[in-house]
Amino acid sequence: MKKKKYSLVNIFHSLRMRIFLLAFLLGTVPCFILSYGLSYVYEQETLNSNILRVSGEAQILINEIVTSGYLTNPKDDTVNITLDSVAQSFSGRILVMDNTLRVVKDTYSLYEGKSIVWDIAVKASMGTTAFEEDTANNFLTVAVPISASAEKSGRTSGVSGNVTGAANSVSPVNPANDADSYGVILFVTPIDNSLMNKDEQGAFIIFFLFIDVILAFLISFFMSRHMVRPVTSLARSISDVEKGFVEPPLSENRSAETARVEAAFNSYAEEMNRQNASRQEFVSNVSHELKTPLTSMKVLADSLNGMEDAPVDLYKDFMEDITGEIDRETKIINDLLTLVKFDKNQGALEVSQVRINELVESVMKRIRPIAEKAEVELVLESFRPITAEVDETKFSLAVSNLVENAVKYNNPGGFVHVSLNADHRYFYLHVEDNGLGIPEESIPHIFERFYRADKSHSREIGGTGLGLSITQNVIRMHRGEIKVTSKLGEGTRFVVRIPLKYIEGEETR
Repeated sequence: MKKKKYSLVNIFHSLRMRIFLLAFLLGTVPCFILSYGLSYVYEQETLNSNILRVSGEAQILINEIVTSGYLTNPKDDTVNITLDSVAQSFSGRILVMDNTLRVVKDTYSLYEGKSIVWDIAVKASMGTTAFEEDTANNFLTVAVPISASAEKSGRTSGVSGNVTGAANSVSPVNPANDADSYGVILFVTPIDNSLMNKDEQGAFIIFFLFIDVILAFLISFFMSRHMVRPVTSLARSISDVEKGFVEPPLSENRSAETARVEAAFNSYAEEMNRQNASRQEFVSNVSHELKTPLTSMKVLADSLNGMEDAPVDLYKDFMEDITGEIDRETKIINDLLTLVKFDKNQGALEVSQVRINELVESVMKRIRPIAEKAEVELVLESFRPITAEVDETKFSLAVSNLVENAVKYNNPGGFVHVSLNADHRYFYLHVEDNGLGIPEESIPHIFERFYRADKSHSREIGGTGLGLSITQNVIRMHRGEIKVTSKLGEGTRFVVRIPLKYIEGEETR
């Protein structure tokens, strides 16, 4: 049962179903509204046509009743014959009442001599033509006043009243006897649906709506299928790429939207391929870097073991070499462990107030022997004392990576210039050198893991391609940013900006 419910939810969440429902509703709802509107307008026009027809005939009878004095002499055969003839032509009934609402003439001969208090008759006795529509029996009742003004002008007052579904109930009221009111003539006649009766009209509307629903369903079905087909085809192509059946780039290009998706996917696939290649190269480099110190240590150890009376100086030199190889191995392993910590989000900051000038001086002091050995001048310039909220250990690692890289990727006789400055919100660390520089095409990638711009030189130096990635992660964790400018053969400049006050969760732009 749960599986069915889940499948049904998925169906209604599908793009194809949504397009189908939208197109179907757009194709059917307006037609239903239009059909109802046309039906209503047709009924109103039919009703008004019948009211005008009856009112026109009533006017002729009123003129004859008034001029002949029929209300005082209801035995006038000429008028009676006319009333009976008109009632018969309308297939209805005519009642003539005096100003007291007493029935003078009833073509059905049922209420003659009786007083009938009928709402529309009361309204008509006050000089207003009134009507009622009995929709259940399809009858129309029209009451027209017989007044002195009718005798003078031959016209009745304007039509007014409310259309109701059935005849109103009769309640006893006292009609106002207007001095100009002679009485009321009342027509009860079937509504003439001369164009189309209600059954035919209903059948036509149902047939029209049925055709509309069928067409809307078919159009919506094929439209949704056609519109979703490029997406389905693209999804199938991506699945084929994932399974290895097809190599990117994709080139479906069935629509502008799918072309944009394809471009994004191809870009993503290209980036993934590049990163996979970098990872493979990284594994190869790390394997080599880890293996080389071990091999050197084994050769040195075997050499010592093969000497029965090794000189003390030689023994000391060999041990120093072994220690250097151990330090090299340790650095590689430490970089890997640092990277793993960042990947597992274990690199939470331990923020404290740190004197940045002293921290950078400490890093420079540690790297200065390396710079002297490489014949590189190391200079620190501080413009003002700076205290900021940072993780001392991690920020020291970032500074060390930047300065050490500037020394290692330099030329004998070169320089590394480090400067510190601050404003009211940030402090700035600049690391500039006149070393090897970075190729322009490599600058966007230098912070990527495993990437090394100069692979041959990096192997000689022993780099793993992780230092700048670790540095960027540390700076980002401090809500800071790092930028680089470089020119091949002329040198590189890194600019680091970090907030003086660390606020967890705040984005620094």
